[in-house]
Amino acid sequence: MTGTNEVSFKDRMTKAAGKFAGSRFVRAIMAAGYSVITFSIIGAIFLILTILPQAFPIPGFAGFYANTLGRFASLFQVVYSSSMGILALVFAGTFTYTYTQIYQEEEHLNLNPLNGLLMFLMAMFITVPQLIWKNGAIQFVQSLNKNNIIGGGYAVSAGGVTRIASVGIFTGLVVGWLTVQIYRFTIKHNWSIKMPDSVPAGVSNSFSALIPGFCVAVVVTVINLFLVLAGTDIFKILYIPFSFISDIANTWWGFLIIIFMIHFLWWFGVHGATIMSSFYTPIVLANMAANVKGASYFFAGDPMNAFVIIGGSGATLGLALWLTFRAKSIQLKEIGKVEIVPAIFNINEPILFGLPIVYNIQLLIPFIGAPLVSGIVGYTAVTSHLVPKIIVQQPWPTPVGLSGFIATASWQGAVLSIVCAFAAFAVWYPFIKHYDRVLLKKEQAAAAN
Repeated sequence: MTGTNEVSFKDRMTKAAGKFAGSRFVRAIMAAGYSVITFSIIGAIFLILTILPQAFPIPGFAGFYANTLGRFASLFQVVYSSSMGILALVFAGTFTYTYTQIYQEEEHLNLNPLNGLLMFLMAMFITVPQLIWKNGAIQFVQSLNKNNIIGGGYAVSAGGVTRIASVGIFTGLVVGWLTVQIYRFTIKHNWSIKMPDSVPAGVSNSFSALIPGFCVAVVVTVINLFLVLAGTDIFKILYIPFSFISDIANTWWGFLIIIFMIHFLWWFGVHGATIMSSFYTPIVLANMAANVKGASYFFAGDPMNAFVIIGGSGATLGLALWLTFRAKSIQLKEIGKVEIVPAIFNINEPILFGLPIVYNIQLLIPFIGAPLVSGIVGYTAVTSHLVPKIIVQQPWPTPVGLSGFIATASWQGAVLSIVCAFAAFAVWYPFIKHYDRVLLKKEQAAAAN
């Protein structure tokens, strides 16, 4: 009876998690997350050019830098601001484009992803200016003090218009979702202008988006109006839940819960990293931008691949090396040979499904425990200021050591990345050694028969 209930629970968990991971919203979120990597790398390169003296505190280097590359530091800052300063538009814009495309393909609707993107940009900029109800009329907020510069309703900083940077990602997602749903509704109900086949496609697309675009503008404007009359706006309203979620994720226990959930879901065969990152991606991007401006968040950029899941989910880089060079079981040694190269680039599906780890109760504890330990080591080192904070989002396949160096722009980050990998393997070692002995005995018994 217990076995039946266990199987039933596993089936329900797998089905529910799989359904969520395959939902249109999550797939669009994942595409948006990938799109940001390009811009964050470009921004990171030029950010590092501006902080080279801090990254390489070599005697005499600061003076050399000031007389050479340092002369162009302001130009480097412009490039950084032009990439990282538009994160909300890039992230939410890609989300909207992909979300529209998914509906177009799966519901066979006459939707144009480019039109969806353009309507989102219009809707987003309707929400960006700060407005107030004053003297019986809607007016732009004006504030020109040192810490709060708002002109014509637009809040600006050294990095540009603040609400289209990382702070606007969560709002952008909501506006993007609303845009696509309005667009989809109007097309499904044939609220569009249809042109003859003889009309060029570009002209036809423009007119077909006219009514949906008008509906998007009206709905977003009305929502904005009611919120302004209530003394707030969509950014301030959405900041409440976003801030609440961020506050939880930025605690040590919240960070560990995220690690636990990633691996708990993976053990059921569901891509836990995909599901959880759809929730925390806006948070780590916002935190990374805040770190550049002086904040000190650990959960920023991509701390997972830099310090936690080195080698892939379960922090299996050390495990892959051990399987290749130390395992006595033929099965484990062969899996190690297949996994050793992918593990260097944080890819470990051969181990997850070949060892296997998925549904293997004997390896559940190290699979969850190893990344929790490496996470604690990384979190402690950064929050205690032994290692500089994360200011760059490195590409997730970046190998151990180099990933930590890029993420923190420091040699200390490189060392921490390697230390975290060793800490994770220390958890794996007794379990995989026992598992190897068990499999070896089975192989020997099978050979004897």
